[in-house]
Amino acid sequence: MAMAPSTSCSNIFFAFLLLLSFFYPGFSSSPSTLQENHGNGSYSGQISSNSVLVALLDSHYTELAELVEKALLLQTLEDAVGEHNITIFAPKNEALERDLDPEFKRFLLEPGNLKSLQTLLLYHIVPNRINLSHNTSAHHHSTLCRDRIKLRSQESGEKFIDSAKIIQVNAVERPDGVIHGIERLLIPRSVQQDFNNRRSLQSISAVKPEGAPEVDPRTHRLKKPAPPSKPGSAPALPIFDAMSPGPSLAPAPAPGPGGPHHHFNGEKQVKDFIETLLLYGGYNEMADILVNLTSLATEMGRLVSEGYVLTVLAPNDEAMAKLTTDQLSEPGAPEQIIYYHVIPEYQTEESMYNAVRRFGKISYDTLRLPHKVLAQEADGSVKFGHAENSAYLFDPDIYTDGRISVQGIDGVLFPLEEEKLDTKTEIKSVKVAAKPQRRGMFHRILLA
Repeated sequence: MAMAPSTSCSNIFFAFLLLLSFFYPGFSSSPSTLQENHGNGSYSGQISSNSVLVALLDSHYTELAELVEKALLLQTLEDAVGEHNITIFAPKNEALERDLDPEFKRFLLEPGNLKSLQTLLLYHIVPNRINLSHNTSAHHHSTLCRDRIKLRSQESGEKFIDSAKIIQVNAVERPDGVIHGIERLLIPRSVQQDFNNRRSLQSISAVKPEGAPEVDPRTHRLKKPAPPSKPGSAPALPIFDAMSPGPSLAPAPAPGPGGPHHHFNGEKQVKDFIETLLLYGGYNEMADILVNLTSLATEMGRLVSEGYVLTVLAPNDEAMAKLTTDQLSEPGAPEQIIYYHVIPEYQTEESMYNAVRRFGKISYDTLRLPHKVLAQEADGSVKFGHAENSAYLFDPDIYTDGRISVQGIDGVLFPLEEEKLDTKTEIKSVKVAAKPQRRGMFHRILLA
């Protein structure tokens, strides 16, 4: 470098010189270095000090610029600017410093997750110029990571890119691009899936199917003591007995991965999937009911810690907004609604879709006894519920970690009323042959 900054320079000025040393040829040590950097790219021009990339060093976006440097994307962005104008949706420093989950940030900065970090950053950059002051309609735009983001406007005039609000339109305008300030980081689905799958579930061994143990209906306890469970084995009691009030009737937590004592860490897994709902966007009402309105999050964590698996059918915010006050005001109503959306099995979008394609209709048990939720194929997806009360699988595999599966649906499900059940079908399923009665002496006395 031709000139080194003095020790009295500010940190921002020092960072400015560092970025210019990479982009601006005047700061290179030799022309051969520039030729080496651009020899494999299609663009061989120069980046001026008035470039939108240099504007990333603005005080609002220095955290984003630091992530770009750590992701080794400077050359990629330089080539993109040389080919066309770009639009950067940049979260402010506060969104990356204080609002971002520390565990998620630690995941992005791990050396083995460089591809996830690059995908996340390129998801914020569109390879064309988007002027939001003249753009009010909804559009989908392809990003540099080849995923698509949705730009939409509300009647109030507020603009959103995916689920993030745009708080500063045309914050920085340069000849080769524009920067729009957004309130939080955008997270593509592939990166979120990588974050969810970061645990290693290889130590979970397959469990040989065996007959269910007998439970004394009077005491709700096992008639015979359950043998000691092997690592990774399933609980001895059905999940419905583990949900009984009072002390837990299930055996000790099944040994497995996670937790300080190598048990299933259900509380952490439930916390992870609730945070995933919030980061994914559009499921805040569901998360609020689980955490604030009820104690279901704690109960689900206890069940997972004891070795049970769960599949949650999560209605999105639009569906939850249609619930009336009467439906939520009755005591225990929120719990009953959520219980009907929890299946005591581990199902993914692929497993459910394959099942309904093969068998037509599938009835899944729910935690709201004795009601079952009906699933069937419809329009190339999975449809839950009945004709007048149904919902489609809208956001598949929001969270899957081997113990908890979360599937987003576009409606709130309710079971059929008991008086509407087809009792004729139930009667036909069990045929009992009536034995002819013998008319003895006692019967003749009564007739007399």
